[in-house]
Amino acid sequence: METRSVEIGAHERFSALYVRDFRIFWIGQVISFSGTWMQSIAQGWLVYSLTKSPLYLGLVAAASSVPVLLFTLIGGVVADRFTKRNLLIVTQTLSMIPALLLGILTEFKIITVGEIMVVAFFLGTVNAFDVPARQSFLSEMVQKGHLMNAIALNSAAFNGARVVGPVIAGLAIAAMGVAACFYINAISFLAAIIALSMIKRRREETHFSAEGYRQKVNASIVWRDLSEGLRFVKNEKDIFRIMLLVATFSLFGIPYVTFLPVFAEDILKVGPKGLGFLAGSSGLGALSAALIIAFKGEIKRKGSFMSISGLTFCASLLLFSLSKNYLFSCLALTFAGWGIVSFLATGNSFIQLSTPDALRGRVMSVYALVFLGVAPVGSYLIGNVAALAGTPGAVCLGSAICLIVSFSLFGYLRTLKR
Repeated sequence: METRSVEIGAHERFSALYVRDFRIFWIGQVISFSGTWMQSIAQGWLVYSLTKSPLYLGLVAAASSVPVLLFTLIGGVVADRFTKRNLLIVTQTLSMIPALLLGILTEFKIITVGEIMVVAFFLGTVNAFDVPARQSFLSEMVQKGHLMNAIALNSAAFNGARVVGPVIAGLAIAAMGVAACFYINAISFLAAIIALSMIKRRREETHFSAEGYRQKVNASIVWRDLSEGLRFVKNEKDIFRIMLLVATFSLFGIPYVTFLPVFAEDILKVGPKGLGFLAGSSGLGALSAALIIAFKGEIKRKGSFMSISGLTFCASLLLFSLSKNYLFSCLALTFAGWGIVSFLATGNSFIQLSTPDALRGRVMSVYALVFLGVAPVGSYLIGNVAALAGTPGAVCLGSAICLIVSFSLFGYLRTLKR
């Protein structure tokens, strides 16, 4: 760890940015995340242009999410057994391939929705290994006193790109066509790769012998390591409860994003422009939460803060599902965005600080599984309820379930101890 990071106190504003390695990593992530959001918008536009079917939008989204459900636990084992920096360079390099492929096929007008699904599945598989490594790599770049700040700043980069990326994508599509967004995203990964290459090698990085490599990929050893990580999460009750709440939010709360077009078109009747402001309201709340946490530097009473932010997300989402007023809906989504990011950033920090270094990759893979892996299941469940009871009723039911589970764990969260 560099000397400069030791001199800077955790109480300093945006203290993690004083750490050279994290600062370089963060700048690369800002650029890469912006490209990723550009591709997300362009891919959705392309799929709908080809099919005019919301069903295919859901199928492509599922194709990118299912690999996280299938492979992320293995990704956590790999993150703990290999050098995280080198692993991230590999995943970022592989992530360029789908973007380039989509750009070429789109430019020559030979793209099909089936090919988009295959590419989405490949990228989802890469992400299953990238996310655990990236999350656990934060603690290697900064001291534990700066970890909360680093997680918040990483979230700010993601949510800031969530606001900027789609705007750039819209302008690029209008000026240069859909393929340009894919090419720009491919180039954006170079920023992350260069940043990772500039990060200093750590003392624990070693050269692997052929025998050592065989031991790392041996199936029985992988299963043993995987079981060790799962047992740790199960036995650590505080971590288990946070994971349970994250899973609940991912199953019944967060899927509301998928159904925002229905609210914009049929409930609030504000059209595509209004849809943009609804999504932007949620993003604005999420970005403000990340910046506030990063500015504070550290949340001392993490349990109480998680309780309040989790309940804020649930209550705001419930009010949104019942609202018929556009401005009130935007306000409710702003608070919902603030609540969910405040909860996730604080919970992420607590889990990482409570986990031994040797297990962190595997534990964060479980976090990625309950956060990202169950998302397609949640969208499927809410979608089926929406078909029977209407979209507002489905979102209302989902938010009510989140609220009940949050209340049931409220007392436990308030007494969390690291």
